[in-house]
Amino acid sequence: MTSAPTPTLALDSRFARELPELALPWQAVDTPDPRVLILNEPLARELGLDPDWLRGDGLGLLTGTRVPEGATPVAQAYAGHQFGGYSPRLGDGRALLLGELVDGSGRLRDLHLKGSGRTPFSRGGDGLAAVGPMLREHVVSEAMHALGIPTTRSLAVVSTGRPVQRETVLPGAVLARVASSHLRVGTFQYARATDDIDLLGRLADHAIARHHPAAAAAEHPHLALFEAVVAAQATLVAQWMLVGFVHGVMNTDNMTISGETIDYGPCAFIDAFDPATVFSSIDTGGRYAYGNQPVAAEWNLARFAEAILPLLADDQDAAVAIAVESLGAFREHYSAAWSSGMRAKLGLPDGVDRAEASSITAELIALLQADHVDHTSFFRRLGAAARGDAEPARGMFLDLAGFDAWTTRWLALGPDAAAMDCTNPVYVPRNHLVEEALTAATDGDLAPLDRLLEAVSSPYDERSGLERHAEPAPDSFGAYTTFCGT
Repeated sequence: MTSAPTPTLALDSRFARELPELALPWQAVDTPDPRVLILNEPLARELGLDPDWLRGDGLGLLTGTRVPEGATPVAQAYAGHQFGGYSPRLGDGRALLLGELVDGSGRLRDLHLKGSGRTPFSRGGDGLAAVGPMLREHVVSEAMHALGIPTTRSLAVVSTGRPVQRETVLPGAVLARVASSHLRVGTFQYARATDDIDLLGRLADHAIARHHPAAAAAEHPHLALFEAVVAAQATLVAQWMLVGFVHGVMNTDNMTISGETIDYGPCAFIDAFDPATVFSSIDTGGRYAYGNQPVAAEWNLARFAEAILPLLADDQDAAVAIAVESLGAFREHYSAAWSSGMRAKLGLPDGVDRAEASSITAELIALLQADHVDHTSFFRRLGAAARGDAEPARGMFLDLAGFDAWTTRWLALGPDAAAMDCTNPVYVPRNHLVEEALTAATDGDLAPLDRLLEAVSSPYDERSGLERHAEPAPDSFGAYTTFCGT
């Protein structure tokens, strides 16, 4: 790796400096023929970076092969439960944290790479990434951002000119990702496994300062940190559920302390409403099915509690009791966030009482599930029903009598159609369109990807020419399966 002066950018190494036990200095592998496939220009400007510079002299920053003077790229250490099984040493096997930078709003952000080559955490992997999965993360993370859901974001995807061997030989790529941080539940699990309580405490203090500063003023800061993460994750998963997003691999190393969505591997949005929906090729037992995501998140948070028990009380039994009580708030937070979100999706006025809202929501969910109704299209078409035209939504059901009865009851509550249009998207990354765009991009044609990004970047604004992006997959698309890309 060579260093190049980059006066437009200063990368701090706060994580590596404060937590050296969790940061292994490392270098990105050379890229034979780097070319920018897609650059998130608005995000670049938000970070104070010149898009033209990134496409030119700054290209090495996006691949990690040329970094600012004084920057210390590191592979981060973490552990994790993967599909319920504990792995004590995972870490960045194909990723590097280049450092932190301050954006235009004064927020500290990580600049991170995926697909930058082998590290000591690679566990036999090649450390590389293919064009398709990296573009998937770009599309889906930008869609989530546009939907208002906390997420890491893709700054750029750069093809490397290096082939990657998967089922076939694929073109390689590096993703440059931006996040509030890459602290995970698995980071705390790794620190706990070292039996270094000082390290665990410093990690917790680092997380408080970075993500939950109000906890520092609490009577018990580390307990306040745990409670803040519980609340953030409960709200996040509720938001996933409301838009029909399936993460696909909710391992503890993929749960952030910040409350951002991270690691878009075998992820997808549901079409037909079914809580049992699974897209990941490796989730054969349905552990992370759409309807299981709240339970999986709560389970992960229990593992977080286990990791920080020594910080909650000197006596383990007392620490467990404290953790159990605090974890009990997860369901309350989740229920409140999901219920509030469903009220908004149904356009229910504030005057509708909680019991009535809960009842009418449960009745609708049963109808959607029974008739396998397309989730995104239905809620958007329901806005037309609030304006007096129920046929677009009605035509999606087999049980017309059931829908008619529900609609009569719902309309009597006076739903706000305009408010519904601000909550129910027209466009999400439809699975068949994602696959179409990734296949074309892998073959060098970025036009379908650009069109898809155009749609999902303004998901609530219906636009002429994008009708295809608002429709479910054709029957010929069949069952959808996604892969992690490694």
